Amino acid sequence: MPSHGAPHASSNTNDGTTTSFLTDKSAKIFLAGHNGMLGSAIHRRLTSLGFTNLLGRTRAELDLSCEPSVRKFFDAERPRYVILAAGKVGGLHASSASPVDFMTENLRIATNVLTAARLCGSVRKLLFLASSAVYPVDAPQPIPESALLTYAIPKIVGIKMCQAYRLELGLDAIVAAPNNLYGPRDPFPSESSHVIPALIRRFHSAKVTGAGEVVVWGSGYQLREFTHADDAADAVVLLMDRYSGDEHVNVGSGREVTVRELAEMVREVVGYEGRIVWDTSRPDGVMRRRLDSSKMRAMGWEPKVELRDGLVKLYQGYLRGRVTNFKK
Repeated sequence: MPSHGAPHASSNTNDGTTTSFLTDKSAKIFLAGHNGMLGSAIHRRLTSLGFTNLLGRTRAELDLSCEPSVRKFFDAERPRYVILAAGKVGGLHASSASPVDFMTENLRIATNVLTAARLCGSVRKLLFLASSAVYPVDAPQPIPESALLTYAIPKIVGIKMCQAYRLELGLDAIVAAPNNLYGPRDPFPSESSHVIPALIRRFHSAKVTGAGEVVVWGSGYQLREFTHADDAADAVVLLMDRYSGDEHVNVGSGREVTVRELAEMVREVVGYEGRIVWDTSRPDGVMRRRLDSSKMRAMGWEPKVELRDGLVKLYQGYLRGRVTNFKK
């Protein structure tokens, strides 16, 4: 989906002057979801650029699904910038098993943070992280409705809220839609994770135990576009600094692989020598969903991390036991 909004390099300050995001490094920035995969990548990037006033709260410190707590936080902290990268995430199995939990929690997080940002009066710019789940799909196999709606509905609501805030209130609220992110801090539980951490864990376990085969869901012919979280973080910074438009901007690597190709790549990285068995009784999910990320590229963004290099680094992190939820 193209975006017709024009790039915007600066915003007004309280004294009437203008400043760009990248020169406003002492400003208070609330990064919701700072411990997550994408959130932690954004935090690392902002820190490396010299931003000195980053706000992050763990779930124990601030439950974003609790409206009074979120409102109290915004009223007390009064951030100038907000980046909403928080949400309940999981793979096809996890979201299909508990769709109500996923949908309601993500709806609450999106509406609570966006509403509090609008009402507190201090927010100059806000970025909402959507996902490729907002796009319709045309798949040859039935896709579990629960697995789609648990992500699509909250993200669509967030997009519409940002558009309304721009139109009615003049708030510089923008939206980015990344596609299939992976990277450090990606959760590794065997059944609830996304495809890359799930494959890493399965192949590693099979290697350690000497298993002769690893079973992978689906046919393996699904096409996937993977973007490293560090590359997505670079896109977020660029959008915060240069973009001000009413339509969301896609963030995808533009490089597709089949799940079979991915599985072979992960097997090589892990060093597993057994065979792969494809369980075609399990759903493939969406067969293809490649994003048009030409608007990001027009702003000068290009992904830097090659998929194999990213997999090697992720597996090394897994072995070091430094990834969230890692268990032997």
